[in-house]
Amino acid sequence: MPLQTDLQRPARGPLMVDIAGLQPTAAECAMLRQSAVGGVILFARNCVDAEQVRALCGELHALRSPPLLIGIDQEGGRVQRLRAGVTRFPPMATLGRLADRDGLEKAQTAARDWGLLLGTELRALGLDMDFTPCVDLDRGVSAVIGDRAIHRDPEWVGGIAVAFWAGMVRTGLQGVAKHFPGHGAVAADSHLDLPLDKRPLSAIQEDLQPFAALIAAGIPAIMPAHCLYPQVDPERPAGFSPRWLQDILRKDMGFTGVVVSDDLSMAGAHGVGDMAARVDAALAAGADLLLICNDPEGAQMAAVHLQSKDKFPTGNRLERLAGNAATAPLSAADRARCLQQIEQLRALTPGFAG
Repeated sequence: MPLQTDLQRPARGPLMVDIAGLQPTAAECAMLRQSAVGGVILFARNCVDAEQVRALCGELHALRSPPLLIGIDQEGGRVQRLRAGVTRFPPMATLGRLADRDGLEKAQTAARDWGLLLGTELRALGLDMDFTPCVDLDRGVSAVIGDRAIHRDPEWVGGIAVAFWAGMVRTGLQGVAKHFPGHGAVAADSHLDLPLDKRPLSAIQEDLQPFAALIAAGIPAIMPAHCLYPQVDPERPAGFSPRWLQDILRKDMGFTGVVVSDDLSMAGAHGVGDMAARVDAALAAGADLLLICNDPEGAQMAAVHLQSKDKFPTGNRLERLAGNAATAPLSAADRARCLQQIEQLRALTPGFAG
């Protein structure tokens, strides 16, 4: 059947997809106008420099109304898609190193300035959301997390992440805490395999603490991990599990924001079935926004599948991920202070090129 357009279904749909290059092709524009699509995620291949990204965001936002949500992975360190024309941030583990050296309060101050500078730069380019902060605990097990983790201490991770979000939220940039309920205790990379965390829920409670702190602070979105926790749900990875998303995250922890799936093209999601099955399972579990990356055929399959239904979710929660105006502009003095904090953090990361 023909794909329905946003003129027939005006709200944002539940898919967030990607594009191949520096501008969307005609075919990609047609895809992005489909009612099942609600957003675009940018990768390094889409980013030359800040001015090019600003123009790209303007072009993407103009494709439809309400505008597509535009997101990016801009954590710092090895996960920073846009590098030219913006601040080059170190890995977030440097905040933990600063806490070890100078105390938690110093690290929180630096984190707040980091969030403020990051958010100001990305909102100025038209980005709505950043898939950060990563609050997996640094258990020395997961290479794919590694120095993306802030620290091992859950109270410190929560306190630093909340300070980071406090800076970021002032700018109007939306954040996504990840990877719920915690990816730090497994060695396998969910991009390539399905990690298995055999701990009971009582042990995983420690990993939940930073998420609880961010929920209390008002973080608008949380991303579940493509990990299986068999003592909690023996059949479904967290991103496809009503037990994790509805019972624990929403009912027990009180989260009312957006659940953003990790990439449904990752190997950790393949056990659920084909792309249509993954889409159905994620939505049934309680996800609101579904990422499909580096798989245009899978994205097209998902859009066709959703639009073959009489109804698919377009819930009001997605409105929370649209970027908004800063509560106050970043003054020259504030910017200088934030940059100085980042320079000091970079010095704590041996070998960081910047």
